[in-house]
Amino acid sequence: MKPECLLYSFLYETTAMVCHIVDADGIVRFVNKKYVEILGMEEDEVVGHAIVDITPHTRTTQVRKSGKAIIGYNWTVNGYHMIASCIPLFQDDQLIGCFSYSIVMDIWDAKDLVGNVMAELNMYRDEVINLYSARYSFAEIIGENQKMRAVKDLAHKAAQHPSITVLIHGESGTGKELFAQAIHQASNRSRMPFIRVNCAAIPEHLLEAELFGYEEGSFTGARKGGSRGKFELAHGGTIFLDEIGEMSPSMQSKLLVFLQEREFERLGGHKPIRVNVRVIAATNRDLKAMMDENTFREDLYYRLNVLSLDIPPLRERMDDLPLLVDYIMPCINKELKTEVTGMSIEASRTIKKYSWPGNVRELINVLQRSALLADLNNDPIITDKHLSFLNVPSGHDTAQRSLREQMKDFEKQVIARALAETRFNKTQTAQILDMDLSSLYKKVKAYGLMEVN
Repeated sequence: MKPECLLYSFLYETTAMVCHIVDADGIVRFVNKKYVEILGMEEDEVVGHAIVDITPHTRTTQVRKSGKAIIGYNWTVNGYHMIASCIPLFQDDQLIGCFSYSIVMDIWDAKDLVGNVMAELNMYRDEVINLYSARYSFAEIIGENQKMRAVKDLAHKAAQHPSITVLIHGESGTGKELFAQAIHQASNRSRMPFIRVNCAAIPEHLLEAELFGYEEGSFTGARKGGSRGKFELAHGGTIFLDEIGEMSPSMQSKLLVFLQEREFERLGGHKPIRVNVRVIAATNRDLKAMMDENTFREDLYYRLNVLSLDIPPLRERMDDLPLLVDYIMPCINKELKTEVTGMSIEASRTIKKYSWPGNVRELINVLQRSALLADLNNDPIITDKHLSFLNVPSGHDTAQRSLREQMKDFEKQVIARALAETRFNKTQTAQILDMDLSSLYKKVKAYGLMEVN
């Protein structure tokens, strides 16, 4: 007997597994006896018929569309528990159908084993979803300011194009990650992972392994069996590269290669790995200026900057302050167990005089602190006395204030903005302002410009 006949006979007669073959149109061309038995049908009721009419949830539809195999999924038919796989069939690089086979777990008397394994897999799946899911949507981005509405409209459009790379510019505390999560949530990638990587928080020598993973033995202390990187974990979803301006030149080169090829190799590995990931990057630095200084690659910039979002700082959308306060206060009351209903007219005027170098993040911290002070005094609303820690220009008319006072206010605003741009890096701030570092420390302390966490 010819080998192909032996193979056909084995597949048809075996009771250890069920299998069938469909053509490129999803029509069943072969089914073995065991599967017909499990289906409770006659063979001529299966062969020649569309597989979706027999098992509506068949994976063959997905495999025929993608040309990619699906291996090791749970499959149950008429009470039979199986571990199934579906693989595409090609001839001369043309997909001609697919072959599906399932191991019938019942013959091993292993229903309990399958149930336990699936329960554990579902537990880990839920943990992964909780760890790597976006929490915020566009509903949480508060603002009716004209600039803010324009940015939100553009972000909505970005969400509808799930493969476009997005570059988000904005000062610290403006809500760059909020926009990244909202884009992910509104896209067809929302059911897949959203993974955040802070490029500034990971040492340069560890960032490559963090992003691309590593093989066993690739460096001292490498985990046995190696480790998947963030790009692999984000497969099908979104990876958010925060503080992209802090990435070293060597890592910029590796990221550029990935963006061009959509594949990478693990550290210490030699096998290319392809992933389907949307990249969203964010920075509070001027990348164009960095390109002029040769500290950021021009080709990487243009690869990242397919669609650009420029989030306005809070000082440029002060008309949104009442909306933000109304949205934030109930959240603070719930978190801090306070009962502060709002803010007095005088307090509202006071916060509008402040420049908000820490933007919305600083606003939240200020409202938390003032709400606690009001609650301690049993005051129902936040008033000016609860904002006394906030250094704002006095309400006196400019003509009634001395030149020295006005110059101090101006100097404070300039230093505050420079600190925000450098994320409170005193050395960089001193360089930008062309002043002595010790003098900067004194002025920061004198003006009460403490970093907002």
